[in-house]
Amino acid sequence: MTEAITPADTSRSNLLMVAAGGIVTGILTPLSPLLIDGITGPNDQFRISLVAVPFAVLVFVLVRRFSANPWWAALIAAIVTMIAFLCAVDAAVLVEGNTGDAPRVMRYLLAGLTGGLIGTAIMALGIALLPAGPRQPAAWWPMLITGALAGTLLALDNALGLGDKVSLLYPLWQAAVAVRLAMILRRY
Repeated sequence: MTEAITPADTSRSNLLMVAAGGIVTGILTPLSPLLIDGITGPNDQFRISLVAVPFAVLVFVLVRRFSANPWWAALIAAIVTMIAFLCAVDAAVLVEGNTGDAPRVMRYLLAGLTGGLIGTAIMALGIALLPAGPRQPAAWWPMLITGALAGTLLALDNALGLGDKVSLLYPLWQAAVAVRLAMILRRY
């Protein structure tokens, strides 16, 4: 009986560790510009992608641990994650800037939804193309939906007046997407 319970407990424990990793990287993400601004210019696209390094490291670890991909594929997954972050930020800024007369909460809700979906979709596409990445589009739907819905936390961050150094969006989004990614990689 104990042997039958152990794999489920180990699996749940692994997913809790993945979620904790996502929360930690999500806390580090809005703090990383303090370090990065000393290295690069303040409005550089490269700087924005460097902000994603904490989460990219987590993605690297997840791809190495939960899939049969070689180390170089995990490195590519981390780079794709940084590109996805840059695209998500750009998409969110574009949507927020182009929703004009809409109420502020609606602008940020749409911007977060779009940014979350774009970021997750680019990650899913990049990781699906890795040698051991799941090729079935249906495998990625849970992660895409989770990323899009968690992106709406941008509206909550804005409504609460959270500054640049504190965020609910990054820890919760990164934890949720990391757990979905681990579940997908583990299954295929």
